[in-house]
Amino acid sequence: QVQLVESGGGLVQAGGSLRLSCAASGRMFSSFIMGWFRQAPGKERDFVAAITRSGGSTDYADSVKGRFTISRDNAKNTVYLQMNSLKPEDTGVYYCGADRTRRTLTTRGYAYDYWGQGTQVTVSS
Repeated sequence: QVQLVESGGGLVQAGGSLRLSCAASGRMFSSFIMGWFRQAPGKERDFVAAITRSGGSTDYADSVKGRFTISRDNAKNTVYLQMNSLKPEDTGVYYCGADRTRRTLTTRGYAYDYWGQGTQVTVSS
């Protein structure tokens, strides 16, 4: 069992930056693949980024490539999402997820076993 708590969301103007954090409880953080997803109002939860257990490999949705960076600090049980050049279409609730079983990164939300409560990101035009 692991509990995830996101933070760092807020209101920002287009072109601005935010850094999201997701802190995990427990001592098994390094055994989880971690991912970020987002959900806009009235839409499904979409994949944003994922990172392997060691942090050596990452994957991104095409819509955020070159603008967002996922990273993790296993000593601090935390995964981050650095978001630059934000656009209004980046608005939504951002969730972090933990995948305990798979060997490779996945963009599928159902693959993640644990989720945080989400943090709101609003980008104004």
